[in-house]
Amino acid sequence: MKISKNIVLKGKILDFDTPRVMTIINITPDSFFEGSRTSSSDDILRSVERAVAEGASIIDIGGYSTRPNAAFVSETEEIHRVTSALEVVRRNYPDLPVSVDTFRARVAEIAVGDYEADIINDVSGGTLDDNMLPMMAKLNVPYILMHMRGTPQTMAQMTDYDDIVADVLKYFAERIDTLRQLGYCSDIILDLGFGFAKTTEQNYKLLANQRAFECFELPILTGISRKSMINRVIDTTPQEALNGTTVLNTLALLGGADILRVHDTRQAVEAIKLVEYYRAASQ
Repeated sequence: MKISKNIVLKGKILDFDTPRVMTIINITPDSFFEGSRTSSSDDILRSVERAVAEGASIIDIGGYSTRPNAAFVSETEEIHRVTSALEVVRRNYPDLPVSVDTFRARVAEIAVGDYEADIINDVSGGTLDDNMLPMMAKLNVPYILMHMRGTPQTMAQMTDYDDIVADVLKYFAERIDTLRQLGYCSDIILDLGFGFAKTTEQNYKLLANQRAFECFELPILTGISRKSMINRVIDTTPQEALNGTTVLNTLALLGGADILRVHDTRQAVEAIKLVEYYRAASQ
């Protein structure tokens, strides 16, 4: 029996009876996929308008690239990037669910407190800023808890696991318990962290075993859009990886994904519609 999952955003329920699309808006000059980079207010607004028109349910704003070996960005600069984008979004789309991709507690505090961000998306699961999990307990907005090791600068060397699936399950159990012990009482979304401190083989092992993480009865976000786990297998670049992304998004949906975090909204929405049609015909 399918578990009904949802999160609460400012008192309103966002359900995942049908999977949702989260569209990436990067306010960075060095994100691995050039097509996701925006800088000016006009660029940001055009990107958001397009994502909404194509069916995005959530916009994910990031001001610090976390690709492997990404350049360091100061907290001050990250805050400037994120808040400039939030100003544009809130002025034009006051009710649009917005996630902020940050591992810094201060950025999360400003995004939620001053700009009414709905969700915090933390690639580090609170491991890069000791204040993040206590801050989430204070803010009590939905939190995307991702698995990773190390930092963007070191994670590629941190891929030694006893059992990748078991180790990530244990990680989530421990981090969820820590959040609850701190008094966090909002909704948690799980992100297995494809591409973060994992080899290509480990990424596919996790994808093939994604349903194992349904034991937590929490929404699962899958973020594999244009990543190296695609390009290393079929010898493409991020710019050429849309077809590969759609294939893996389809597998993720069949494996229980509730949210697809993507660069290409329309194609992800179409994948969801086709998978849902297929499921209905299979019953």
